[in-house]
Amino acid sequence: MKPKAGNSEYDAVIVGARCAGAATGMLLASAGLRVLVFDKAAYGTDTLSTHALMRPAVLLLQRWGLVDKLEHAGTPRIEKTTFRYAEDRGAEEVSVDIKPRHGVDALYAPRRTALDRILVNAARGAGAEVRHGMQMMDLLRSADGTVSGVRVRDQGGEIRDIRARIVIGADGRRSGVARLAGSTPYVVGQHMTTCAYGYFRDLPIDGNRWYYRPGMGAGVIPTNDRQTLLFASVSHDFARGSAAERASAFHRVIREAAPDIADRAANERLVGKLYFFAGMRAFIRQPWGDGWALVGDAGYMTDPITAHGITNALRDAELLSRAIIDGTGLAEYQTARDDLSLAFFEVSDRVASLDWDIPTVQQYHRMMSHEMGREEEALVATGNASATAA
Repeated sequence: MKPKAGNSEYDAVIVGARCAGAATGMLLASAGLRVLVFDKAAYGTDTLSTHALMRPAVLLLQRWGLVDKLEHAGTPRIEKTTFRYAEDRGAEEVSVDIKPRHGVDALYAPRRTALDRILVNAARGAGAEVRHGMQMMDLLRSADGTVSGVRVRDQGGEIRDIRARIVIGADGRRSGVARLAGSTPYVVGQHMTTCAYGYFRDLPIDGNRWYYRPGMGAGVIPTNDRQTLLFASVSHDFARGSAAERASAFHRVIREAAPDIADRAANERLVGKLYFFAGMRAFIRQPWGDGWALVGDAGYMTDPITAHGITNALRDAELLSRAIIDGTGLAEYQTARDDLSLAFFEVSDRVASLDWDIPTVQQYHRMMSHEMGREEEALVATGNASATAA
């Protein structure tokens, strides 16, 4: 079948309409660019996620005017984070209140059914065209090899070519844009965790709780609809076996890493099923080339045990859109992204090894906190620069 030619050319076509793609589309459209964002999944569907938004992510959502929409969707405010470090000889808890800074006085951990819808709606509100049920088939290239658009199949099965000045891959860790563009990782993690999680109704909890015990980790995160996310992480693959065997492995890790929560969860109802992620080594990929760029997990993925994926996605949406809008160039985007990523990536990979004692992982967390502070200040500076330019 001969593909139909597109009727017009876009300034940017973004493959993937979840948090990274929708945020990038919103920012580019807000600057007056003609933008198409599309996704093969239906609008508002769920996806595997770490849920937690760190302070830099909330800072951006506040800047974009979307925090109120998160709260309107029933996303609870998180005003305290507690770290529990345990080993055979005892346990220690460290609680940190979320203090107001740069307009942020709480954290959030939205379900993706809420966050992604909010960002898609914001992209549409900014003037971006957003389509669901559309799948990328190939990249188009000009005579000199520059990426010049995408070939897609729409919901009706029709194949068509769409031209664009830049194609942005926001299509996740197994990005088709990255593969077709020839992007390869230049940093790869040495370790990875496998994860399992489920949602529990009305689990009494005060803020985020992170649990660390040599060889395992766990977390408890309040989210939408009076549900609490409970996750477990280990280095071996407990995403195999029968459903009963996997559930048993999940509850065993929770009992060992988070015994206080295990007792409470036993008395509460699991909503739906347990979800499993078999693990994947983290990476930093080449994020741009002639006519294309990558954002979100397509270009940079950290291990889920550090729950920084959504924060990375929103941060890089901001950095990439600024580089395009301001005309500083995609090389500058890569430089800015890597400056805020490399040290955090290395520490995150050490945490993902699960091969540490408690004083060592506490030091890792101090290092990660320092890097998140740098990230926050860099994003404050981009906001100040934008305000000055306006």
